[in-house]
Amino acid sequence: MTISTRGADKAPAVLVLEDGRSFRGRAYGAVGETFGEAVFSTGMSGYQETLTDPSYHRQVVVMTSPHVGNTGVNDEDPESKQIWVAGYVVRDPARKPSNWRSRRSLDEELVSQGIVGISGIDTRALTRHLRERGAMRVGIFSGNALADEGMLLAKVRQAPEMSGADLAAEVATKEAYVVPAIGTKKFTVAAIDLGIKGMTPRRMAERGIEVHVLPATATLDEVYAVKPDGVFFSNGPGDPSTADHPVSVMRGVLERKTPLFGICFGNQILGRALGFGTYKLKYGHRGINQPVQDRTTGKVEVTAHNHGFAVDAPLDKVSDTEFGRAEVSHVCLNDQVVEGLQLLDRPAFSVQYHPEAAAGPHDAAYLFDRFVSLMEGQRA
Repeated sequence: MTISTRGADKAPAVLVLEDGRSFRGRAYGAVGETFGEAVFSTGMSGYQETLTDPSYHRQVVVMTSPHVGNTGVNDEDPESKQIWVAGYVVRDPARKPSNWRSRRSLDEELVSQGIVGISGIDTRALTRHLRERGAMRVGIFSGNALADEGMLLAKVRQAPEMSGADLAAEVATKEAYVVPAIGTKKFTVAAIDLGIKGMTPRRMAERGIEVHVLPATATLDEVYAVKPDGVFFSNGPGDPSTADHPVSVMRGVLERKTPLFGICFGNQILGRALGFGTYKLKYGHRGINQPVQDRTTGKVEVTAHNHGFAVDAPLDKVSDTEFGRAEVSHVCLNDQVVEGLQLLDRPAFSVQYHPEAAAGPHDAAYLFDRFVSLMEGQRA
């Protein structure tokens, strides 16, 4: 992402997709140019959590909800220390934020962090285009970055694709840190940070878990140096086919039969560790209103998602793997995409979505309790 100028109010802007379609609007946030993968989020709220989710690294997020920014930005809700989206696309930005926790406007926050965006375009038409054609590379240009659209299109097509991108180490912590248990400490968990959101270790801490958050590059020896009762693999950006190191570490955890829980990217890594493939979805699942069925109970949950890749595992049978029998535990009711895996002979499971769900809903919070139950069973 290149920023040429910042803060020029309502400068003309253009969004250019790699297939040649373009949308003209006004600058929102910083002025300049940015590139990424165009994806859309269906959430009507929670934009602050979306912007600061490391899984959105190198993605330009299109908000399907037409009115964005009316609650402003506060200092309590970020999921990480910075905004990670490569660019931001909204139809009608709020003229003035109104919320008792608001400290500044969303536009001001985007400007201060150098995030190039665009407003005033038909986000419904853009979303329909991405649904029909699939997620694709995109550029947003404003101010001095504006030029002939043919030149801008050439720039977009030179940008890197998401397929084959190895990004987890770019967003993960560089140094290990500890989130202490709230109340009495019951367990220790080693959490591999592949792009972890701040609410995730907090949800574990609420259950008496001391969480040691480790870099994406942590070795198996470093994982077991904290003497974990369980190991957690987080969400994160990029193509899971590139995540050879986390897959290797997870295989080591499975060999030792330590209770294991993975979410989002962690679900894809478990799939790979078990011998399943992964593939890129046409336009992915992003938002806080995705219906998923827990096949172990039959319960349907409304869940928070952010993933563009999925595990290729059979829905209709139990699979034999190197680590015992495995089955698909959760499935998306919109398109039958695999949303969870569990081993039947070892204490390991994962889901493709976000049970921490800081912006809601909280239907899947029980999964942290399921992780606790695995650790209790292993200790017994």
